[in-house]
Amino acid sequence: MMQPKSRVKIVSEETLSNGWTRLSSYLLDYIDRRGATQRLKREVYHRTQAACILLYDPKRDLVVLVRQFRLAVHINGDPAWMIEVPAGLLDDDHPEQAIRREAMEETGYHLRDARFLFKCYPSPGAIAEVVHFFVSLIDTADRVAEGGGLAEEHEDIEVLEVPLDEAARMIETGEIFDAKTIMLLQWAVLNRNKLR
Repeated sequence: MMQPKSRVKIVSEETLSNGWTRLSSYLLDYIDRRGATQRLKREVYHRTQAACILLYDPKRDLVVLVRQFRLAVHINGDPAWMIEVPAGLLDDDHPEQAIRREAMEETGYHLRDARFLFKCYPSPGAIAEVVHFFVSLIDTADRVAEGGGLAEEHEDIEVLEVPLDEAARMIETGEIFDAKTIMLLQWAVLNRNKLR
C-alpha cells in the first residue's frame, strides 16, 4: 500500500559531514497513524547507489567471492577481512556497466552476461543507499586477469573460489556475515537448478 508523501514534511536539513559521503541531520514533521503530528530528528547517510554480483560456475558448482578489509567491522571487533560477493559504487554508470567493471577489477572475470535479479535498501533506517543485485554464469575461460582490485585505490582483494554448498554453510558458521552476500548465496541455493 502506497503511503501519501503528505504525511511527512522536511522542516530542516543540516549537513554534518561531507567527506567520502554526505551525512545530514533532518528535522521532520511526521503524521502518525492516529493523525498526530510528531516532530522527529533523524540522520541520513547519503551513500550513492551500488551494485553486487554473484559469479557462479555451474560446471564446477562454485561461486567466486572476494575477501577484503572493512573498517566498520574492525571497529565493532568482528573479523574485518570479510568474505563478500564482488560489489562497488555505480560512479555515474548504469548498474550493469558498474558491476561488469567491478567484477573485472576485483576478480579478473570478464562477464559474458549479467542478469539483474532485484534491488534493495540494505539499511533504510539511516542509509539512502540502493544496491542492485546481479548474477552471472562463468567458467574458467572467463578469468582473463588476476583481479585483486585497483592499486591506485589501495585495494587489497583476495579472490576465492568456493563450492556453493560450502559457501552456504559458511553463513551458518558465521564465516560469511555480509548481508548482500548472504542474500545472493541464498538466492543461488534456491535457484541452482535454473542456473545449470
